[in-house]
Amino acid sequence: MILVTGGAGFIGANFVLDWVAQTGEAVVNLDKLTYAGNLENLSSLQAEARHIFAQGDIGDHALVASLLTQHQPRAVVNFAAESHVDRSIHSPEAFIQTNVMGTFQLLEAVRAYWGGLASDTKANFRFLHVSTDEVYGSLAATDPAFTETHQYEPNSPYSASKAASDHLVRAYHHTYGLPVLTTNCSNNYGPYHFPEKLIPLMVVNALAGKPLPIYGDGQQIRDWLYVKDHCSAIRRVLEAGRLGETYNVGGWNEMPNLDIVHTVCGLLDTLRPRADGQSYATQITYVTDRPGHDRRYAIDASKIERELGWKPAETFASGIAKTIAWYLDNPEWVARVQSGAYRDWVDTNYAARAA
Repeated sequence: MILVTGGAGFIGANFVLDWVAQTGEAVVNLDKLTYAGNLENLSSLQAEARHIFAQGDIGDHALVASLLTQHQPRAVVNFAAESHVDRSIHSPEAFIQTNVMGTFQLLEAVRAYWGGLASDTKANFRFLHVSTDEVYGSLAATDPAFTETHQYEPNSPYSASKAASDHLVRAYHHTYGLPVLTTNCSNNYGPYHFPEKLIPLMVVNALAGKPLPIYGDGQQIRDWLYVKDHCSAIRRVLEAGRLGETYNVGGWNEMPNLDIVHTVCGLLDTLRPRADGQSYATQITYVTDRPGHDRRYAIDASKIERELGWKPAETFASGIAKTIAWYLDNPEWVARVQSGAYRDWVDTNYAARAA
């Protein structure tokens, strides 16, 4: 079996669901269940013996050590992280605690466990750390895309905390020999995405008749990766990645945020048209940009394709259509995830950004 941290969140839950379906191998799933961790994401595994859930913090060394000793996983896949840039601007301390100190405590527990394994089991063990392209900073319009050798230039408390965690993982490999792998992904989208992020927020607000808030001029460019493609990339890196290496995972889909929102509006116009016949695009509202907003991210995913034969299966057109359909088919999930804490956060973030 494997141990997955943060497996009740957006990407982690998709990974756990796909892992059980694709491999049949058991998963121990450790998640703190903060606002973004949602066991409902895993409701289809409720009666599944191969899914073992444990609520807790990766920073709880004793808990992690106990889970490792009890279940003897052959690999650890670390998704656990605070991941929202705006939240990191408002409350950076939580990001340092989880992404830096939490990763440190996790690495310490894993190092002790790995050090006590028999030689053959020890040789086959892997620690895969899931990170982000935001650690590389921002690109100008004509700059080449991020490769794995691009220097780190994080520009937000979130990306700085993830950069620190990446460095810790690298150091544990070079200092202690821990068999690590790191993946740096571009912007994910797909089912179970918490509606504080761009695409689900636009869907939820559009259907509710609310403004669709666009930061600045909306020309911030991101590379968009369908979450199921990301999950398949992680499985492949875990299976065959070279120890100590980093693999960038991207969708080869660079698009400005404003284009993304217009695409979402166009799909909703077709699939769930407004009663008044107008386009959801009329709800677009421009708001004050976020402080230090990176202008462009772009991933060069050539290495993972060249070395491991992986490339995304979805285009943006096919992935976004599946995503919008999922949100339209799951209004109960959306309604339940919109807790009081979520509404308070949206009010906090956008109330001060007058149109």
